[in-house]
Parts: sequence; structure tokens; C-alpha cells
Amino acid sequence: MHTTALTDTAAFKALQHHHAKAVTWHMRELFAQQPDRFERMHVRAAGLLLDYSKNRIESETLALLMSLARERGVEALREAMFRGEKINFTEHRAVLHTALRAPAQACDAQVDGQPVSQEVHAVLDHIRDFSERVRSGAWRGYTGREITDIVNIGIGGSFLGPQMVCTALRNYRHARLTTHFVSNVDGHDLDEVLSRVDPETTLFIVASKTFTTQETMLNAKSARAWFLRHGQQADLARHFVAVSTNAAEVESFGIDPDNMFPFWDWVGGRYSVWSAIGLPIALLIGFEHFSAFLAGAHAMDRHFRDAPLEANMPVIQALIGIWNRNFFNSESLSVAPYHQWLRYFPAYLQQLDMESNGKRITRDGTPVGVATCPFIWGDVGTNGQHAFFQLLHQGTNVTPIDFIAVLKPSHGIDEHQDVLLANCFAQSEAFMRGKQADEVRADLERQGVDAAELAALLPHKTFDGNRPSNTLLLPELSPHALGAMIALYEHKTFVQGAIWGINSFDQWGVELGKVLAKTIHGELRSEPNPALHDASTNALIALARQARQADQQH
Repeated sequence: MHTTALTDTAAFKALQHHHAKAVTWHMRELFAQQPDRFERMHVRAAGLLLDYSKNRIESETLALLMSLARERGVEALREAMFRGEKINFTEHRAVLHTALRAPAQACDAQVDGQPVSQEVHAVLDHIRDFSERVRSGAWRGYTGREITDIVNIGIGGSFLGPQMVCTALRNYRHARLTTHFVSNVDGHDLDEVLSRVDPETTLFIVASKTFTTQETMLNAKSARAWFLRHGQQADLARHFVAVSTNAAEVESFGIDPDNMFPFWDWVGGRYSVWSAIGLPIALLIGFEHFSAFLAGAHAMDRHFRDAPLEANMPVIQALIGIWNRNFFNSESLSVAPYHQWLRYFPAYLQQLDMESNGKRITRDGTPVGVATCPFIWGDVGTNGQHAFFQLLHQGTNVTPIDFIAVLKPSHGIDEHQDVLLANCFAQSEAFMRGKQADEVRADLERQGVDAAELAALLPHKTFDGNRPSNTLLLPELSPHALGAMIALYEHKTFVQGAIWGINSFDQWGVELGKVLAKTIHGELRSEPNPALHDASTNALIALARQARQADQQH
């Protein structure tokens, strides 16, 4: 734990002093003065390239940020995580998602003195065997037909990760299989999926570590009731499997415990896509490609653990985020993947980053004293260009942007890829350069615009520029590259949490609403207890009860 507040550290104070100079910089001038700026400000790791040159930084900035990382103990905490120490101290848990993707011979992690690698690879073997049976057609439904649809029922990390990866890697999917994802307790979500699938050829995966998660189990029980309108109780075992550790509840539900895929309490939900939670991924793309996905993440893990801070991609990305958040007061980060199949990646990062670092209390129980996690939001390019990029270019808030581009497309449609990449690279340049008044004036004069209209248009067409961005390049959207990219953002989140001095691995803020919802759920069905709530909540409960009664009368 830190004994010195972040704002009292020598490195933080030095950065504050340095920032007084940095606010006077314009990136177009930095690029003009430094022809080798890209060469000095990009890094390669695990097949990815990160260009961070379009930020308001200099070599001195980076050196001071590295000093901050060292003063805040990033390296020591990193080693503690990889070894299996219980750095999630509020829940007394290790944080070992990195062990899920490490080859058996390369994993040195232990929990309570016991190596974890053997258990991890036993589950992976189970996933491989089961996925091969389904994909080959050896596993069939109760009428003897092959499985065609896989419905994953989970919430949070048990939903966002598999959905994002299955969408991103659709080019590797099995021709017979389609994946569907149900998470919302809103019955419209489940109803929409059930309307599209056949009970004879559908496999349900119920993903809940305890098998008691309210939203997941409500959806699972409704899916079971739907299935039993067609099949028999004895048929459930052919159509339902579980990702859980609660064998008794799994068996009570009707699932064969042999078809239960466990994971461990040292796997946080938002870091669980590498575990048995990734079962729908292995089913869709095959275990060989799932293994490549794990290998990509492990390659980034090796880089993160071994590379010096100054050449460490997750560390650099994290520290630039700290610079923008805590010194330039950037309240949000926009993520713009220029690939349609990465459309769920911004939502995935929202949970990863905001559930991890949306905290205001340090590890020693005191207020952080600075702003922590920015709001994460975004959409795929070029859609975002025709929606929110106007705000990013000329809005009153300066919002850093992560551009993500894939160099090799999965399609053969001529010209589209060049247009896509041209837009991505042009936007990052436009945010950096802007368009100054004299440039706007020259353009309008060439167009023959008269003096009065020119004067009126000039402020509207002027862009300040100097808006920071990173560009992350993937060679192709392969399992290996996707795994490396996800691990990059995981480690970036870790580093920022370490610098802010917070526990990035608990989520107590999620729990309060769940507890209150249980009470209100009972009151919607039986007699309310107004003494438990405020006037607004009581009124809302009453209106919902009236709507239910009116519906029942009809």
C-alpha cells in the first residue's frame, strides 16, 4: 500500500511543473520540429503497433511519467499479480487471468502455495473435447439432429467478452454454428433469441460461477421452461451445459455435472473470457483458434512482464492516459475501431476499465485526491465520423481518442479497405493538425467567397486541432491479434489503477443496487413496505403494481 498520496509524490509534482510548459505546445509544431517523431514514439509488441506520437508529449514528459510509474510501485505490483499474491485484498483473492492463457511450462503462478497451471489446463482439455464433439456432430440433440445454435446465458463479463470475441472472429466460425447471447433480465432479450432457434438443435450455456446470479438464473429457468414445452426432463442434459463451480445447483437444474466447466475465484468476471467463460468462442471458432487467442494474450503478458517500462506498450498507453486525465483534465476517452466486427469492443472496454478503475478510495482507505477512470465510449469508424466526431473536433471538451485499425481485411471487396484506412489516418491527422484561420481564409478565397460571407464563415470552419490520439494497428483481425489487443487494454487498466493507488479488481459499487432490487422485487409481487423507501421509489412501485393489476384484469 502507498504511504504517500499521489499528489504528494515527487514525480507528480514534477509533472505538474512540466505541464505548465506543455499547455503551450501545439502538436503540429512538434511534428514540424521533429521529423523523426513517429520513429521515437511508437512501440511494437505481440504483433501490434502503437503510435502514440499524436499526444502533447515530449521526451521529458515520458521520462517524468516513467518516474511516476516507478515511484508508485507499478513493477512490484505487476510481479505480485503474476505470482498469484492476493492483490485484490478486499475480497482476499489473487488476480490470475494471466495464468489462464499461459502454456503449462510457462506458468509460475501459485495460490496459497499451490500451482494453478494443472487445473487450468484440465479445464482447457475439457473445453477442447466438448467443443470438438459439438463441432464434429458427435454431440447431438434429443432427436438426433446436430447442434446448429449456441445460446450463451450470462451477464457482465460472462456476456460481454464472449459476444465481443465471437463477433470479432466471425471469419473463423464453423459453417453450421450460430452463437446468440442473452444477458438482459428484460424478457424481450430472451424472447427475441428463442424466436429464432429450434429446441431440437439448440445448446444453452448457462454461465454463472455460483449458479445463483439473479439475472442469469431467471433467463436460464425461462429458457428451460421453453425447452420443456418441446422436450422431456431427461433431454435437458443434451441441451444445457454450465460454466460454474456449484455442482449441486447445476445438477438440480438438470445439467449433467460432467458437462460443468469450472473456473476460480481468482478470475474476475471482466477478465474471464480466457476461462471456461470462453466456451462459446471455442465452440464457434474451434479449439485451435481459441488456443491462438490465448497465445496472443500470453505474448502481450510476456511483453508486459519483461519489457522495460520505456519500451512497454501497456505502460506507455496507461501513462499517456494518466497524462491526459490528470494533467489535461480529459473526462472521457473515445474508442474508434475501424473494423465492423469490432463493434462491441468499446462496450467491452467500458466494463473492463470503468468497473475496474471507477473508484474514489485508495488501497489504504483514503480518498484518491485526483480524477480516476475516464468515461469510455465510442463506435466503429466510419459511423462515428457521421455521429459524434463533430463534438470531438470542435466541442468544448478535449477528448482523447484511441483509433484501432486492421491492415488486412477479411473480405475481397475492392477499394473499401483503402477508403476505410484513409478515413482512419485522416481523422487522426485532422485531430492533431486542426485547420487554422489563415488556411480556412485561403480556401474560401480560392472558392470565390465574398468578404462578408468569408468573415461570417471563418470561425465556424476553424479547427483548433491539438487533440490527442493513439493509433493501434493490428496486422489482421486474427485470434492471436485480438487476444494481444485485449490483454494490452487489461494491462493498461492495471497500470493506471496502480498509479492511482486503487484496487482495480473489486466492484462493490455494483452490489448495492442488487441488494435493493431484491427487496423491491418482493414488494412488486406482494405487499409493499413504504417505510423502507423514499417517496419517489414508493410512487414508482405503486405505479408498477397498478399496471400489473390492470394487465391481469384484461
